[in-house]
Amino acid sequence: MIQKLIEIQELTGKIKLVSGLHIGAGNDEIKIGGIDTPVIKNPLNDEPYIPGSSLKGKIRTLLEWYLGKFDRNGTPHSVEEGNGDEITLIFGNGSNEKNYHGGPTRVSFNDCPLNKASIEKMLKKNALTEEKIEVSINRLSGTASKSGPRTIERVPAGAEFDFSLSYLIFDDIDKQNFKYLILGLKLLELTALGGSGSRGYGKIKFEFKNNENIESFTKKDDVNPNLYLLSDLKNIEQEIKN
Repeated sequence: MIQKLIEIQELTGKIKLVSGLHIGAGNDEIKIGGIDTPVIKNPLNDEPYIPGSSLKGKIRTLLEWYLGKFDRNGTPHSVEEGNGDEITLIFGNGSNEKNYHGGPTRVSFNDCPLNKASIEKMLKKNALTEEKIEVSINRLSGTASKSGPRTIERVPAGAEFDFSLSYLIFDDIDKQNFKYLILGLKLLELTALGGSGSRGYGKIKFEFKNNENIESFTKKDDVNPNLYLLSDLKNIEQEIKN
């Protein structure tokens, strides 16, 4: 059972797009000649952003798969009683079980806005997003199917978002579990964020100017020695075992 909050650990950096990113906004309105699937944008400035909920949901899912703790019915992993495990302590139990004593969710992911440098660079090209046309191919004729092309909006490769999270530490178990959170970031790099990952969308990498609290999980960027990148998966796995 938790007793006292010892520390709030913060992690800040950038998310750099290696390929185009599509996190959908949900669009019930069909516009002739328009974009079929727009990306989510801030309604006040019309700039795309990465919702913290998208990061949290994907990273939690990846760690559940990695640790073999996914529920067979497809719902998020939870426990009915006790002090919880890596997943429920980091991301929350979500089931409001009376006999669960793990305490509050430890991690909070903030929404990630486009950083100023990216906005300035992209506006010089007169666009913060790109339109990608995709078609479904008829397997017999080898031509576009009758359903026709669809236009998908993406944030283009090279764009950078400001990334930040905070993590509550109550005891040594939370300190150990923070390592699994870093592992989750690496698993996200190795898979994809957002939709259409199997078609090459959503490849990202994390960049950090300050690697305080994550020194053993990072390495210097070969191109820019002032930046730190996440280490290889095997190195992170070994660090968790240490």
